[in-house]
Amino acid sequence: MRFGEPLYFYLIILIPLLVVFLIWTEKKRKALSARFVDASLLSRLVSPKASKQRRTKTKLLLWGLVLLMIALTQPRWGFQWEDLKQRGVDIIIALDVSTSMRASDIKPSRLDRAKHKVADLLRMLKGDRVGVVAFAGTSFLHCPLTLDYQAAEMFLNALDTDLIPRQGTALGHAIETSIEAFSSMEKKSKALLLITDGEDHEGTVRKAIERAQKEGVKIFVIGIGQDEGVPVPDPSGSGFKRNRSGEIVLSKINEPLLEKIAVDTGGTYVRSVLGDMDLQTIYLEQIQQSVEKKELKSSRRKRWTERFQWLIFAGLLLLAGEKWVREK
Repeated sequence: MRFGEPLYFYLIILIPLLVVFLIWTEKKRKALSARFVDASLLSRLVSPKASKQRRTKTKLLLWGLVLLMIALTQPRWGFQWEDLKQRGVDIIIALDVSTSMRASDIKPSRLDRAKHKVADLLRMLKGDRVGVVAFAGTSFLHCPLTLDYQAAEMFLNALDTDLIPRQGTALGHAIETSIEAFSSMEKKSKALLLITDGEDHEGTVRKAIERAQKEGVKIFVIGIGQDEGVPVPDPSGSGFKRNRSGEIVLSKINEPLLEKIAVDTGGTYVRSVLGDMDLQTIYLEQIQQSVEKKELKSSRRKRWTERFQWLIFAGLLLLAGEKWVREK
């Protein structure tokens, strides 16, 4: 037997208190009767069956309340095995953590906006596996594919621009690392969500796109940044980053490149906006609709049969019986 609401089980401790109360009321009744009527006269005025009828009423009331209290715990016994199959998509989120993501043309910064987007996405996921790749001048698998979204969020919170010492933005390397995070045995149910400002310092994107096409990976891109170039804060905290000539480095979004990555692999590109409109477009309208789902997890569980209805019926029947018993 199992209980659906075990907290209500503690109501049963009220039963002894109820029994004590009923015993006390019976003794109080007898004491009051003895004060007003002599015992020999009382036996002539009151039917001998009265005390027996009162005990019957008390028992019916007590057992009726006990059954209703037990019914509140939703007792269940008897079960059937139920097969559970979880279907979804494998999603790798490749997040740009290069120095240019410190730029504040997107408030509070490009990286903060990107991390908020990923956190919102984790709350949207419907049974899909998710993994995280961090990239700057190189890339690595930060969180392997998992169904544990809380663990993925912990990995997400650890991301920062000082995580990868080698600076730059190696988009091609990030795509290659993300592809390797998927199972090489399957050619479906693979979606790569690339979140970046689009600056590519390696020039290997074309090769990475070709591999994504070969492996059946659709790349969906969220661009972070503005068209106008903005200064990039220096990692040391002193002013802005400068090139070898001493000029301030300006960073702006490279939308043509990001659109090409998405279109060539069958994905979609959107620019990051406030709210969840971009995530709804990418995840709900594109990944959920255009990427074929696969079985990610299969298990069996016991489905217990609710039995509280019978206890409610029996309890109400006993309470109704208590009303029908008359004291003469």
